[in-house]
Amino acid sequence: MKKIPFNKPSFTGLELEYIKSSVLSGKISGDGLYTKKCHDLMERVFGAKKVLLTTSCTHSLELASILIDLKEGDEVIAPSYTFVSTVNSFMLRGAKPVFVDIRLDTKNIDESLIEEKITSKTKAIVPVHYAGVSCNMDKINDIAKKHNLYVVEDAAQGVNAMYKNNFLGTIGTFGCYSFHETKNFICGEGGALVINDERFIERAEIVREKGTNRSKFFRGEIDKYTWVDIGSSYLPSDVLAAFLYAQLENMDKINSIRKNIFDRYYKGLHDLEKEGKIQLPVIPHDCVSNYHMFYIMLENEIQRNDLINHLKQQGITSVFHYVPLHSSPMGLQLGFKEGDLPVTENISRRLLRLPFYNDMTEEEQDYVIDSIGSFLRGKVLLSKELAS
Repeated sequence: MKKIPFNKPSFTGLELEYIKSSVLSGKISGDGLYTKKCHDLMERVFGAKKVLLTTSCTHSLELASILIDLKEGDEVIAPSYTFVSTVNSFMLRGAKPVFVDIRLDTKNIDESLIEEKITSKTKAIVPVHYAGVSCNMDKINDIAKKHNLYVVEDAAQGVNAMYKNNFLGTIGTFGCYSFHETKNFICGEGGALVINDERFIERAEIVREKGTNRSKFFRGEIDKYTWVDIGSSYLPSDVLAAFLYAQLENMDKINSIRKNIFDRYYKGLHDLEKEGKIQLPVIPHDCVSNYHMFYIMLENEIQRNDLINHLKQQGITSVFHYVPLHSSPMGLQLGFKEGDLPVTENISRRLLRLPFYNDMTEEEQDYVIDSIGSFLRGKVLLSKELAS
């Protein structure tokens, strides 16, 4: 039996060479040689005012929450269909999440429902670019400008994707990237904060460096550094940055590989969609995806779970995605309940993510596609039939 994992980290070829170079440079702590190379590359390619590597996208979001001076009782608008970091990072500053339902097509926050959730306590909107496909950032930025709100893009899945010729993460006040091993460009654990408003650059460096002006000291701008603000240790090791730099140098190559995998899935499963058995991902015309994942929508939760089990029996690992935050144990403690966000709940029960990694072969993909087709066309028994 074939064994096809859900994800598999991959090399571009120079990761180990760059790691060795970083070690031989004599500085493998934060903001070393390769950290600066990563900053320079992303600022140049993405047209960002400032990029700062962090230890995770979670920490990038936490940095943003500090920079916008969140206070106890402030409110932050976000989707519930997202990873916990999207709201945890702001709750740590005392803010309360206000959840908005998502769109059926892109699984992104429904921009038409945001404004009705704004109150005098609202401080920020946190759009999450699901699967590397942009939210409607024109509408979101218009709402934010009208109500004097910050926009913090959770672009964990959106590195190198675009919306109307702008890279995700560079459109709001801040953008937050992830380089976790499950993302397109990786270093195991890592992230970056993209700062699009120059007013925040100096303070961001200070907060990221434990609340000190150490960055200024290393640039020779001051003769000693000291504690000047709140902060924490958000700097990744330069060894991780060295690994990441090899990946970032090959962003276009990696995107091309992932597009081919995405397109092969789409083509191979398109007949099932025409037969009404599944729904495939939607990429609006004004979005350029980075092909972060491939998912299918099944008829209901039972069918989705039966397919997961069937694929597992074939040696294929597929997974559902988020349990909605509003109906999670923590969400219930905050006063939310099942039924608050019907589209989110519907999507969560029906969505299935397929194996997707850079080294995936056509043979492996065809095996996944054929296994899904056999199940949905009734050539295998459902779990209830097997149990009877």
